[in-house]
Amino acid sequence: MERKAVIWSTAIELLPIPRAYRKEVRRFLKFCVVGTVGFIVDTGLLNGLIFIGGMIPLIAKAISFIAAVTNNFVWNRYWTYPESRSKPLWQQVSQFFVVNTAGLGINLMVFGTASALLIPRLGMKWGVNLSQIIAVGVALFWNFFVNRFWTFNDVP
Repeated sequence: MERKAVIWSTAIELLPIPRAYRKEVRRFLKFCVVGTVGFIVDTGLLNGLIFIGGMIPLIAKAISFIAAVTNNFVWNRYWTYPESRSKPLWQQVSQFFVVNTAGLGINLMVFGTASALLIPRLGMKWGVNLSQIIAVGVALFWNFFVNRFWTFNDVP
C-alpha cells in the first residue's frame, strides 16, 4: 500500500466512527476533497468573470458552477467511486448533472439571497465570496447524498 493510502486509512481508523460506517466516511471525505477543488475552480472563475470580465454575479455564478461540476464528476467517478462501473458513462454523467442542476438551483437561491443581504453590508468582494461559501456549504449535503444513493448507487 502506498504511504499516502496508509496515512489516509490510519486517519480514518482513528475517528470515533463505527467500523461499518468508515467506508462511507472515507467516501464523504474524498467527496469533500473533490468539492474543495471544485470550490477553487468555481470561486476562481466566479471572481475572474466578475472582477476581470465585469459580468453580472448571478450569470458568472452559473458559468463557474457548471465548470466546477464538470471537474467534480471526473474526480468523483475515478477517485471517490472508482468501483462504480456497472452503469454506462453517459448515464452517470446525466444523473450527476441532474443532481447538480438541482444543486445549482439550491446554490443560486442561497447565493442570491445571501449576496443581496451581504453585498450592501460588506462590499462586493466580501459579500460575493461569503455568499459563495454559504451557498456551497448548503448544497454540499444535497449533492453528496443524492449522488451517493442515485448516481453512484452501484457501489456496495
